[in-house]
Amino acid sequence: MTKEKDGKVYLVGAGPGDPGLLTLKAKECLSQADVVVYDYLANEAFLDYANHKAELIYVGKKGGCHIMNQDEINNLLVKKAKEGLKVVRLKGGDPFIFGRGGEEAQDLAKAGISFEVVPGVTSAIAVPAYAGIPLTHRDYNSTVTFVTGHEDPTKKESDIAWDALAKSRGTLVFLMGVGNLPGIVENLMEHGRSPETPVAIIQNGTVPEQKTVTGRLHDITEKAQREGVKPPAIIVVGDIVNLRGELEWFEKRPLFGKRVVVTRAREQASDFLACLNELGATCIEFPTIEVVPPPSWDALDRAIMRLERYRWVLFTSVNGVKFFFERLNALGMDVREMTDLKVGAIGPKTAQALEQKGIKPDLVPDEYRAEAIIGGMKEEEVKGARILLPRATRARDVLPVELVNRGAIVDEVPTYQTIKPSQDTGRVRKMLEQGAIDMVTFTSSSTVNNFMEMFQTEKDQLQRWMENVAVACIGPITAQTAEKKGLSVSITPSEYTIEALTSAIVQFFESCRS
Repeated sequence: MTKEKDGKVYLVGAGPGDPGLLTLKAKECLSQADVVVYDYLANEAFLDYANHKAELIYVGKKGGCHIMNQDEINNLLVKKAKEGLKVVRLKGGDPFIFGRGGEEAQDLAKAGISFEVVPGVTSAIAVPAYAGIPLTHRDYNSTVTFVTGHEDPTKKESDIAWDALAKSRGTLVFLMGVGNLPGIVENLMEHGRSPETPVAIIQNGTVPEQKTVTGRLHDITEKAQREGVKPPAIIVVGDIVNLRGELEWFEKRPLFGKRVVVTRAREQASDFLACLNELGATCIEFPTIEVVPPPSWDALDRAIMRLERYRWVLFTSVNGVKFFFERLNALGMDVREMTDLKVGAIGPKTAQALEQKGIKPDLVPDEYRAEAIIGGMKEEEVKGARILLPRATRARDVLPVELVNRGAIVDEVPTYQTIKPSQDTGRVRKMLEQGAIDMVTFTSSSTVNNFMEMFQTEKDQLQRWMENVAVACIGPITAQTAEKKGLSVSITPSEYTIEALTSAIVQFFESCRS
């Protein structure tokens, strides 16, 4: 990024935690920043949007613990901007709602530094909504008051008008107040608020770890202590809390609170992750395979240059389609070269990938495995036919062997390969050791084999850690591999698709609860 003479600071609100609540403007700022100065964030996934060359500086503000005090943070923003850099000051929630963004903006203005404020979705509004508590409702209230639960300890006296808050019929929302909960409760009741007033405390709002505790003013402190409620949390006081029983939605999702490890290749996992997240799961992305080009394109290039020799081209995966057509285009050719060929596809996703290239497959077997495609081909279409099989460098031999047995001439061509990526296992290892994983999912035998290899040095411990972890496999071949490795498989859907696997996961956890 080209440096200007004078830099600029963006005071950006990251929202309460759900990545879907990050604004488009905030994402744009992160992608263009030279420096990101950030506090504790409810979800560090926001940092994934930062420019990979950006300097990330954690200033560590959480629960009163600070790596830098506010003056040091302000000086850092000024210093980086004066170096001609574009600086994002990333703050949870909204920078101007109890976020000290106003103080930072004042220091920037005094130093003559150009700045912009990018508002964020404040937790004061979003967290209650995710707990099924609308802050306003014409049958309940007409006002909402946002109150800090943690005033500046250097103040001689409180700025909070407790008498006015206690007498108000509106909703009260306290931010950063868990540590002072007894005092908040005591002040409200002493100034006249009924001890029977409904209260909700929402911890880790808008993320899969969300936890809600409800009660009344007179018993909420005891309940919060019993449930182990800790920051970050929002406190909502008022009759509106009674609507939670009717409007609760986020915590009722079928996979809410379940921690699921996804081992699929990163470039293919997005749809699966999106489905699981939508259903409430906490997904731990842990790719154990990476899909890359083959060691050499020579064999595939030769086959593509002589496509007229083949009667059939059989695709066994979306990856095979992707790399085959990339190479076809690289050689200056296009889909018209396949006009006289018959095309087969294993599975609906592979067929869909072909249709996106303008080819409607002649054969898509009902069962999504290599053996099924053989049964779908007539004997006269196989005997004496030359068949092109573009697929992974290492793949099962069932399909080519059976085709040869039936009289075909088969050219197996390496079109891509799967490798074990460089992966830090520390986070997943710790979670497994602590019993914090509910399920591990596998979508191919390679994902199983590589997962086990990644924990080879803890092989005995891994078997013990996995005893209480459900294992979900996309199909019987993958399940067989997992069982050979000593894993107990809990889920194998009848259809070997991501959609079917997702449905089976939901059914499994529902059956566990019943």
